[in-house]
Amino acid sequence: MLDSCKLKSVCNLPLIYNKKINTSGTSNADVPLADPGMYQLDITLRRGQSLAARDRGGTSDPYVKFKGGKEVFRSKIIYKNLNPVWEEKACILVEHLREPLYVKVFDYDFGLQDDFMGSAFLDLTQLEVNRPTDVTLTLKDPHYPDHDLGIILLSVVLTPKEGEHRDVTMLMRKSWKRSSKFQTQSLRLSDVHRKSHLWRGIVSITLIEGRDLKAMDSNGLSDPYVKFRLGHQKYKSKIMPKTLNPQWREQFDFHLYEERGGIIDITAWDKDAGKRDDFIGRCQVDLSALSREQTHKLELQLQEGEGHLVLLVTLTASATVSISDLSVNSLEDQKEREEILKRYSPLRIFHNLKDVGFLQVKVIRAEGLMAADVTGKSDPFCVVELNNDRLLTHTVYKNLNPEWNKVFTFNIKDIHSVLEVTVYDEDRDRSADFLGKVAIPLLSIQNGEQKAYVLKNKQLTGPTKGVIYLEIDVIFNAVKASLRTLIPKEQKYIEEENRLSKQLLLRNFIRTKRCVMVLVNAAYYVNSCFDWDSPPRSLAAFVVVEDMLEDEEEEDDRDDKDSEKKGFMNKIYAIQEVCVSVQNILDEVASFGERIKNTFNWTVPFLSWLAIVALCVFMVILYFIPLRYIVLAWGINKFTKKLRCPYAIDNNELLDFLSRVPSDVQVVQYQELKPDPSHSPCKRKKNNLG
Repeated sequence: MLDSCKLKSVCNLPLIYNKKINTSGTSNADVPLADPGMYQLDITLRRGQSLAARDRGGTSDPYVKFKGGKEVFRSKIIYKNLNPVWEEKACILVEHLREPLYVKVFDYDFGLQDDFMGSAFLDLTQLEVNRPTDVTLTLKDPHYPDHDLGIILLSVVLTPKEGEHRDVTMLMRKSWKRSSKFQTQSLRLSDVHRKSHLWRGIVSITLIEGRDLKAMDSNGLSDPYVKFRLGHQKYKSKIMPKTLNPQWREQFDFHLYEERGGIIDITAWDKDAGKRDDFIGRCQVDLSALSREQTHKLELQLQEGEGHLVLLVTLTASATVSISDLSVNSLEDQKEREEILKRYSPLRIFHNLKDVGFLQVKVIRAEGLMAADVTGKSDPFCVVELNNDRLLTHTVYKNLNPEWNKVFTFNIKDIHSVLEVTVYDEDRDRSADFLGKVAIPLLSIQNGEQKAYVLKNKQLTGPTKGVIYLEIDVIFNAVKASLRTLIPKEQKYIEEENRLSKQLLLRNFIRTKRCVMVLVNAAYYVNSCFDWDSPPRSLAAFVVVEDMLEDEEEEDDRDDKDSEKKGFMNKIYAIQEVCVSVQNILDEVASFGERIKNTFNWTVPFLSWLAIVALCVFMVILYFIPLRYIVLAWGINKFTKKLRCPYAIDNNELLDFLSRVPSDVQVVQYQELKPDPSHSPCKRKKNNLG
């Protein structure tokens, strides 16, 4: 098998011309068709102009796919640009000139549901042999032929070639030759993702503050937020209203895939309701210039704008996640199992508090999957996710009952995380099709048990076709897990943007109404105690609540910032954003009430026991230490925290605890469905005999 250096040298070999081919610059229309592998098509993808907007902000994240014969190549993604510049090269072997080059443009959206932006065909018979040709392709949508979708500019060279070595030909068919600043991509979607998701370390970024940012609003202020991007990983900070010197105090963790590091792109934006956000400035962090295992304080000047951003950046090595065959099993090796058990034993409580546990997932097989291709088959592969760790199996082609037999291992940073296993159908010339998904909380896993999980739809609200067989083992330190419960949850670096949904809005309203009715009924109950409807109950209530104090603070300061005139579409966007905000607020209120309820009804026994232990410890402390001393110590700690650790991230331990308790919606999503008995092999044999 040839390496990339040999491939590069082959592409630069002197050209060997066929004597039968006219190279005087004439068209290929009258030239006899060459033997398979006789032509090499070198394509330079230059740029796009006036491409279609597919995102709500009026932009797109375009990339291009080429299909020539059986070959499919994909360009890199240009974010937030309708006039992208790629300057990438592809090297394709052409077997038949009568088969045109098919060019498709897509808008990248995480979740494997990319939007179609147009396509075009390049007629190879009209190209001149051995002469560079600039080509302008007009993009069209077959369903909407009248829509103007922009153009793609290419430079192509068609070269006649004699037969090359078979291994070189095969390698060129499976490789994407780019300019020196781009790496080689694999053709298959699963191959593209598998290598990139084996990460080697963690980049921890703490966004501290901004200083003297540019004023973007008419009131001389801005509503700034910051976006971070490292490769395909993205984070977005919270919005700080009406300030030029925002204090964020937020932390984000990126996975480091390349040994040499990488470059983190940072952009600052001003939030505007109902219209496109204003650009404040950009900067970059070159990770290759930073030393490992050390925290670096960076004050970055914003380019193309004004002001500074203050960051703390730490690069730490970490045990990598892994994929192996079923025969290579860490927990079946007695020595390795003992080492893992020792690492998470109760005696090693204070050793690396972030390393909570070890997870091993065996993805064995699936049965009865949905047919996604016109042939009545599918090309399934499986995606295994734990927070921001994302690994993939290989693809099993033309099969509805695939066997993967792969073992995935993860480091657990939060025992309250949810393992997500998703099955997709791989498609060569378009986005992968969703086949089914399961979500399994780590605390609900029964070690060493092979189970059949019924696949669910994308929202995890109902079943879809097929089951997947998994065997999962979880080993963790309970004390570390408890301590980690009281700090903020890890944020997923890529999450689907919330969209307005009539059903979701109605559901959130009903959930909120249910929580409010609980409070109303509680108020009626308290009022009945004061009215002495039941003397024994009123007497008991009087004794219990005699010395209780109630202190409520509610803070809700929202003002409308809409002094400028907007067009009709801007008003529509503004209304939609308001509705989405209402939908999200209702969800937060309802989830908060449901989490409190689920804490006391033992939905997650680990968390309920943790709450009981914490209350017992607090009761013992109160017995030995007067309350005024505890309040005094808490106040001193609160007021001196800024002096002792100026860049500490504020958090509320109670809210962090409740964030781990599932809401009623999540309880339904994590609930296991019973597999259909017809999926059993014995049952199927009986049915066939019948």
